[in-house]
Amino acid sequence: MKKIINCLSILIIALFAFACNASTNEAQSSTENTESVGGQSAVQDDESQKDIVKVAASSKDHSTLVAAVKQAELVDVLSNAGPFTVFAPTNAAFEKLPKETLNALMKDDKKSELQDILQYHVSVGVFKPEMLQDGQVINQANSKNITISKKDGKLIVNGTATIIASIPASNGIIHVIDGVLQPQ
Repeated sequence: MKKIINCLSILIIALFAFACNASTNEAQSSTENTESVGGQSAVQDDESQKDIVKVAASSKDHSTLVAAVKQAELVDVLSNAGPFTVFAPTNAAFEKLPKETLNALMKDDKKSELQDILQYHVSVGVFKPEMLQDGQVINQANSKNITISKKDGKLIVNGTATIIASIPASNGIIHVIDGVLQPQ
């Protein structure tokens, strides 16, 4: 009887060890697969409201902004939960800049300057149009401030860029602007 109990004990221990090892291998495999997939921007979801990056990427008027966000490696940041308010210059707004300036900013050695400019277009929090007031100062992601003004019923950022549309996103709001904001 003692031999049977010892054999059963050894068998139970062996089965337990095998089960634990299999769980560990599955967990490692799952972790390896998750790590190679990417950040928040890689999440596939065709049913929920689009985040800020996906809204901008689906706009033909924001291809320059999307290219700059990719070059600055800010896609995952702006795909996160937020909430964010993004002042999004149109392609026409970027065309107002000297071509050599934009081309220079898109080079790898200017990544930190590009990040600073793009972060100057992002606020943490949601600022809906009805919340924006004349003279309001808003701190941006790069720790510098923008100033909102109202003129003839239009909202203007830093006296140079007019908000021409506002688009809600799952992680905030996008204010489409007709100028590129320059950090001061």
